[in-house]
Amino acid sequence: MTNKKNLLIYIFVVIVPFLLISSLTVVSTLKKDEKARIEHANWIATVHQKSWDKLIAETVTSMEMLSLTANTSMNNPEKLDPILKRTHQKDPRYGGIYVLDKYGTVIAGSNGLLVDTNLSKNTYIKNVIKTKDTIISNRYETLINRQKVIGLASPILDEDRNLNGLMVAHIRIDYIQNVMKILTPDTKILVYNGTANPMMKINIESPPKTYNNSWVSKPIERLPWSIYVKVPERKYKSIIENVYRPIFFILIISNILFLLIKYILLWEQSLREKKQNEQQKLELVGTLAASTAHEIRNPLTGVKGLIQLLSEKYTDPEDKYYFEVIDTEISRINEIVSEFLILGKPTAEKTDLIHIHMVIKELQPLIISEGNLFNAKCTWLFSDEEVIVECNKDQLKQVILNVTKNAFESISEDGNLNIQISKKEKWCEICIRDNGSGMTPEELTKIFTPFYTSKETGTGLGLVVCKRIVESFKGKIEVSSKKNEGTDVVILLPLVV
Repeated sequence: MTNKKNLLIYIFVVIVPFLLISSLTVVSTLKKDEKARIEHANWIATVHQKSWDKLIAETVTSMEMLSLTANTSMNNPEKLDPILKRTHQKDPRYGGIYVLDKYGTVIAGSNGLLVDTNLSKNTYIKNVIKTKDTIISNRYETLINRQKVIGLASPILDEDRNLNGLMVAHIRIDYIQNVMKILTPDTKILVYNGTANPMMKINIESPPKTYNNSWVSKPIERLPWSIYVKVPERKYKSIIENVYRPIFFILIISNILFLLIKYILLWEQSLREKKQNEQQKLELVGTLAASTAHEIRNPLTGVKGLIQLLSEKYTDPEDKYYFEVIDTEISRINEIVSEFLILGKPTAEKTDLIHIHMVIKELQPLIISEGNLFNAKCTWLFSDEEVIVECNKDQLKQVILNVTKNAFESISEDGNLNIQISKKEKWCEICIRDNGSGMTPEELTKIFTPFYTSKETGTGLGLVVCKRIVESFKGKIEVSSKKNEGTDVVILLPLVV
């Protein structure tokens, strides 16, 4: 049974939390990894987007500057060739730079690939002629040297903004691809034009048929194009390394928790066994008391009667003193037997509804008289409302007298005893407070142990009996004390509503 219980505890304390928390940790790590990979892909797409925008912006600026120069030399196009060649040679992005007349025919260029070629059929050339604005081609062109380029055309305008010609730059696609590979050498990238046709493929053989969460896209601001970046593949080795430590830590913590719970259960078991041992001890004492108390009391009664007769016969002061000592000790034996009888009773005697104030008032003369013997002052504090409990009146008196007697015995000269009755929620609280010698924490833990006493003539059963009586009324007795400061005894009894 114990092994089965331990197994169940281990399952619910270690295995189930371990599996649950481990699953949550793995799922959380995978989500974080997914988010990090998507953010990385977005960052790469942003880098290339800015690179493209910068490339286009620089090319547009260069074309506009060349247009200003070309505007003054349209009638002598041979003067433009050296300028165009120098610009071409200085910047590897260009596949060629050309000047066109207003009808779209090439009249000057940085190379001889398009001499006297008419480009007016190209859509972007038509748009420049029509709008007199800088236009970028929406598709790539393949030159006679098999070089793929993107066309960028800028108008050459006179002072009245009349079209004199066009400045055309061919931007090499292989140059752009090399730049992109240098920036992100291991990333799969696709560039699509405005008609969703692939313009560039980097580190990939063919475009996927569909795009899902494994791709991110960014539009190029100066072009009707988009950049698609493949989200990096998940690195399971890195994930395992990130997950291993927290899972191992969880396993250690859960096992420590299991050992702690096991320790607490063993501690509680030891307390139960200790309590059972004390109960067994009391039951043993009670059994002995029940079987012997009456047998002891009968001869004691006879002895006490004979002593009284002898005390009347022998009136010598010395004999009288001996008779008084004998009578006192017989009374003490009778008191001990009475305590044994109470220990032997598992439940209280017949109970009635009792007004606590009336019980205390009946005990006041006895308590005050006892206090006078110890030169102690008694104070009383009662609430105005009635406090009614269900108990045995005589046994409750015995408890209060026993506690007050202990208090007086601990008080030195000019001591104080305070008895207070109040209602605390569903309880009647009887607080008996003294300013006597008090107890150490070690002594406080032993006061309800049978036969433990700090008094020379004590039996060690007084408080045990008090506790047994109070608990038979479904109440509680609590004691707090500090050495050389005094002791508080609180008796809690359930109120009768």
